[in-house]
Amino acid sequence: MDGEASEAAAGRRSRPLRGLRIIEVSGYVATPLSGMTLAQLGADVIRVEPLGGAPDRTRLPLSASGTSLYWSGLNKGKRAVEVDLSREPGRRLVADLIVSGGARGGIVISNSERYPELGYERLSARRPDVIHVLLTGRRDGGAAVDYTVQAATGFPLLAGPEGDPRPVNSVVPAWDVAAGLYLATGLLAAERHRLLTGEGQQVRVALEDVALATAGNLGYLAEAQVSGTPRERCGNHVFGTFGRDFATSDGGRLMVVALTARHWRDLVAATGLSEAVSALARALGTDFGEEAERHRHRGLLAELLAGWFGARTLAEAEAALRPTRVLWSAYRSFTDLAAGDALRENPLMAELLQPGVGRHWAPGSPVLMDGEQAPPAAAPPVGRHTGEVLRAELGLSARDLATLKDDGVIGTHDDAEDADES
Repeated sequence: MDGEASEAAAGRRSRPLRGLRIIEVSGYVATPLSGMTLAQLGADVIRVEPLGGAPDRTRLPLSASGTSLYWSGLNKGKRAVEVDLSREPGRRLVADLIVSGGARGGIVISNSERYPELGYERLSARRPDVIHVLLTGRRDGGAAVDYTVQAATGFPLLAGPEGDPRPVNSVVPAWDVAAGLYLATGLLAAERHRLLTGEGQQVRVALEDVALATAGNLGYLAEAQVSGTPRERCGNHVFGTFGRDFATSDGGRLMVVALTARHWRDLVAATGLSEAVSALARALGTDFGEEAERHRHRGLLAELLAGWFGARTLAEAEAALRPTRVLWSAYRSFTDLAAGDALRENPLMAELLQPGVGRHWAPGSPVLMDGEQAPPAAAPPVGRHTGEVLRAELGLSARDLATLKDDGVIGTHDDAEDADES
């Protein structure tokens, strides 16, 4: 196989969903992440937005030009269509898009049940094999967002400093992220079912259910039901094992985790604390080779280690830990990551020219298919592909598009305006 053919084959491997066409009518984190995950694996994801763009188009953080870095990050590699969804002709146009597309079309991802024309019942009446993937806040259809789901499911009451009763929400919208991946998984399962049976279906994922399922799968809910004592906060200690952050003499800080007996032996040996730790074990009548015992006596063990780290610079501590099997990392800020070589040297990242932002290092797909990954592609400006999509997918003529623009049903964006931005 020559170089060109080999490169083409690698591209096919990294884009196994090529040919699959998905309409995305969504906003904020979970559903856009779901669409982008599928787009990075080769699906043609067409994002539909209201005139002027969806509300999350301007969400912080912003570039100097006012472009949302958040929005651009979650919508890489999609096509963008701009339609007035508040009017019946606009909704009819989007419904036409959803039910079109041949054997690999008829798929929609949404986080809203606002418009009946875009709901499963109406769409499946037009195309029985339609796949309708819907995110809700709660299973009953009630509203919820990641931060309210956090509050409702117990996790913020376990985060934060020991002894502090105030809840601490995560800055990472973990349930949005997990829900987005569940949505993508559900969509692919439904598409697999359709390939085998010809049947479409609705896939529903509730954000609160994702959090509750995770709490149950990780044992939090079972512990609360069968244990007589509630779990207490343990600060930056890792629950159930030995792990904690340690400060060095020059103001550095590392996170150190010893999950296994081998990790623990390496950590004790690297820090020269073998005799002290053995003496402590004898005094307490315990065996620190047992993970539960390391966690139980984490406070005393951490005091010993804190003295060792506190007497050394970050570089000295790193040099001692580097040859071991201990799990550790120095703390780095996002600014540290951006300023160093970590982004440039990571194969996940590639330089991307994003309209409104400029050149920066951005992630491609973290999923490697036979050793290949899809590189990042720019997120589209509002309505960038409206004419292109409606011509190709619905067969509309230039006159049809002009009429729709004049009537205010679609945006007035001209595809040619962005020819120099890519």
